[in-house]
Amino acid sequence: MAAISFSSISSPPNLALKPLKIPQKLFTQIFIPTPFHSLHKSLTFSHQFLSPTKSPPSHRLFAVAEETSSANTSSEAARRLYVGNIPRTVTNDELAKVVEEHGAVEKAEVMYDKYSGRSRRFAFVTMKTVEDANTAIEKLNGTEIGGREIKVNITEKPLKSVDLSFLQAEESQFVDSPHKVYVGNLAKAVTTETLKNFFSEKGKVLSAKVSRVPGTSKSTGFGFVTFSSEEDVDAAISSLNNSLLEGQRIRVNKA
Repeated sequence: MAAISFSSISSPPNLALKPLKIPQKLFTQIFIPTPFHSLHKSLTFSHQFLSPTKSPPSHRLFAVAEETSSANTSSEAARRLYVGNIPRTVTNDELAKVVEEHGAVEKAEVMYDKYSGRSRRFAFVTMKTVEDANTAIEKLNGTEIGGREIKVNITEKPLKSVDLSFLQAEESQFVDSPHKVYVGNLAKAVTTETLKNFFSEKGKVLSAKVSRVPGTSKSTGFGFVTFSSEEDVDAAISSLNNSLLEGQRIRVNKA
């Protein structure tokens, strides 16, 4: 095998210097330019060999980001309030001003009926902090706005394990009508079918629905019933307002 000798220009005294022999093959790898892809492989190998064994930084960053995202979601859910039984005339700004007396408000949103455009008498308010949310619940739940006793509590997270397809079917099957009543103070056990059967005794019911907290199967405590005529509406209000349904006295008025 051919070899190339290298000698030092000067050497320490009393040190016997032997020629350094480098195999021709290694000389070629060191001194002759190599294609880029080969060089890349070599550098990659050297990096892996010299670096201590550990998990890639990107994995750790991903884990931290995932945990942070989860924490933010949880925090937002804990700051979001459900405000029920509000007057129909209350606007987003008016509701925000009421709640702001007890903590910083990030957003207030009154829910409206997509058919009539009228307020559905409940809203969602997102507070700046969890502490603000807890204070607002303590100070406002059970108080009155415009003569109506409001309910204030933390909204529930959507339940991933619950199949909500039947609730979507309920919503799509609802038949709206200008002859409609609002039914408040419903017991949690009341279903759409229960509501429809109860009001069918006093008139020709077209449709009925129990309102749900968005993304969950939880009742908001009110619903709607539609009729074929205004006479049926009047009959339902006069006969069923303040009557008992599933152990609770319901409120019935025109929607």
